[in-house]
Order: sequence, then C-alpha cells, then structure tokens
Amino acid sequence: MELSIELSDLKFETNGLIPVVVQDAETDEVLMMAYMNREALQRTIETGRAWYWSRSRQKLWMKGETSGHYQVVKAVIADCDGDALLLKVEQQGPGACHQGFKSCFHYELTDEGKAVAVGRPAFDPEAVYEERAQDVFEELYQVVVDRRDRPTEESYTAYLFREGLDKILKKIGEESAEVIIAAKNDTKHPLLEETADLLYHLTVLLAERGVTPRQVFKVLRDRRRKADTQDGRAAEQRSDEG
Repeated sequence: MELSIELSDLKFETNGLIPVVVQDAETDEVLMMAYMNREALQRTIETGRAWYWSRSRQKLWMKGETSGHYQVVKAVIADCDGDALLLKVEQQGPGACHQGFKSCFHYELTDEGKAVAVGRPAFDPEAVYEERAQDVFEELYQVVVDRRDRPTEESYTAYLFREGLDKILKKIGEESAEVIIAAKNDTKHPLLEETADLLYHLTVLLAERGVTPRQVFKVLRDRRRKADTQDGRAAEQRSDEG
C-alpha cells in the first residue's frame, strides 16, 4: 500500500498556522519550534530556506534575516495526521536561538520547579541582533522586492511599481524637496520623518533598477578604503618631508 500526503491535505489551525519542529539534519538535535502559514511554507519550498510566521509581530520572517544564521532546508516532513511539520535543516552560524544558544531548548526543569540553562551560549546575541543601519536597509529592500513580485491592490509599493520608473523618480524629487524643507525646521522630528520617506523611495528605485543594498554599501566601503589609503600615503609623505 502506497501512503502519501498532499500539501493541500495539511491541516492548518483555525488561525491559519501549523506548528513546525526544526531539527539539525546532521546531528538530529532539535533546534527550535515555530509556526508557518501557507505562504511561509510555500516560500520555504521555493527558496530552500526556512520561512516562518511570527505570531508576536504578525508578519512573515526568514530565519537569519537579521542574524545571518540562515537555515538551509534539507527536508520538509509532515506527521501522520498532517497537522505538524518537521524541518531538517543545515543551520548556518553558531546557533538558532535568539538568546545565543545553539538550540532554543536549553532550559532544564529541576526538581524544585526551576528552569536552569544548560551549557553555554554559542554567540553574543546583543552583538548579533543589534539593529544596524545596513540590516534595516536590507530588510526594507526585501519587503519592497516582495511587494514588487507579489503585488496586492492595497500596497502603495506595488502601486509605485505599476506606475513605473518615471513615477518613482518623481516621488524621489518630491521627497528630496521635503527633506530640504524639514532641515530648516527647528525640531529634528520632521527631518527624521522626511529622510525615512526619501530612503524608502530610494529603496524602491533600487529594486526597480535591479540594484541591491549590498552593492551600494560596497561602493561606500571601497570609497572609504581608498580615502584611508590616500590619507595614509599623504601622512607618509609629510613624515618624509619633515
């Protein structure tokens, strides 16, 4: 008798979610437990990386999008009832837990009813999860690309892509003017808001033209290194002349 189960047979809960146990494909160690909705499962299958649904933030998220500790999916396995999934993954980076441990399951209950952490953290979570400008920019870029590739009628970003390059460029011109006006204000808040609007529209432009934030940051890094090299040579020349 051949047993099989289709994706359409999976039983998502009334909130549209299905529990997912994540296991190290090589060691069989249980790394974490999370939830997926249908879109997260579809993206996981399409990309080969683990996507989940955050119940606290009410949004899709790819494991590792902030930390760089991605999960490369080796197998997606449904249980016999089709109401839970097991992901076998290759864990990138030192660990899966946001507290710095390899596994989220690192608290052991004692006879006194206390939960005591077992082992030592594999990395410093504050250093890894500290919000850096580059991380925020790249996360925004991924959201913009998603709106481009999966447009919805109510999405303003999707609307900009539908209107095309000229509309996007016009908005950048308008937002640039708003930044200039806000800079003349006595308070900082208008400048912060208008600068954020400008950066958002610049991100839309990058996605429209097929440019990534990493490419932009590489140009900035190369310029900085070139300037540092030139400053070093100038300092050496002054030293020689002295």
